[in-house]
Amino acid sequence: MTLPDPLPRPMKAVAGALPDDPRPWAFEVKWDGMRLVAGIDPAGDGVRLATANGLDATARFPDLGVLVEAVDLPAVVDGEVVALAEGRPDFARLQHRMHVAAPDEAARRAREIPVEYVIFDLLWLDGHDLTNRPWHERRHLLDAAVTVGERRALSEVHEDGRALLDAVRRQGLEGVMAKRRDGLYRPGRRSPTWRKIKVRDQREFVVGGWTPGQGARAGGLGALLLGFHEGAALRYAGRVGTGWDEAEGRRLLERLGPLAVDADPFTPPLTGAEARGVRFVEPRLVVEVAIGGWTAEHRVRHASYLGERLDVDPADVTDRP
Repeated sequence: MTLPDPLPRPMKAVAGALPDDPRPWAFEVKWDGMRLVAGIDPAGDGVRLATANGLDATARFPDLGVLVEAVDLPAVVDGEVVALAEGRPDFARLQHRMHVAAPDEAARRAREIPVEYVIFDLLWLDGHDLTNRPWHERRHLLDAAVTVGERRALSEVHEDGRALLDAVRRQGLEGVMAKRRDGLYRPGRRSPTWRKIKVRDQREFVVGGWTPGQGARAGGLGALLLGFHEGAALRYAGRVGTGWDEAEGRRLLERLGPLAVDADPFTPPLTGAEARGVRFVEPRLVVEVAIGGWTAEHRVRHASYLGERLDVDPADVTDRP
């Protein structure tokens, strides 16, 4: 039996607070990694990995070929690939894996930076689409169908969201996911039946431009101009100029080069000092940034770059200050 082609797009969560009534909800750790849907066929197709944008990520993670041992029947699961440092997910460490697809280099980095795939949902099993089944049924089937082992784990389900959030805060993790027990899975859509509660203020932004470096950074990347979508408009949210090393700065410039445009993509257009020296780009690159808050003009404060998000569609970046 062949797997679905293409693989279903992952369902997205909404940002929010812990539910007032926890009884209809289940809670899991929010993993600081890269969202991937995995198609696993132990007797035929092997393992296929796809990002939230539908990009084939199989070659980037050759070490996840062991997922073929996770099931006895063809299955499609949803999960997050993480790179651990001192027992905690480290998105910066994962960056060294997620951008490399050349087979030899991907294999070398797999030996140096191992990853783990944390599975939290079952979308398809042995020819049966499960997305119209409630979460609690999908989770029961997931627990029965998937065996944990090398490079794979099942996300643990918790009853007490408040206790989990407190534990996540103490351990410096990203946050908590709240999931309605009766919620259906809506591929490729954002659903209020999944709610993300963040401990750290880490946000995704679309890059609308960049500035060249000065002084010691001359010839390199100085800053990225950040934005978020409000309807069809890209609103300017300030800039980030720290958080990357020289190698990552070069890689970002290589990514930005083909996206160069003459027209300012922001609405309203930038003026004065905000527009000085800016190289505008098509708003197609998404980055994750840690911020220390917002100014009165709705610009980010104390921003630090964490990494590029290959698993996020720019059109989905809509978080307002």
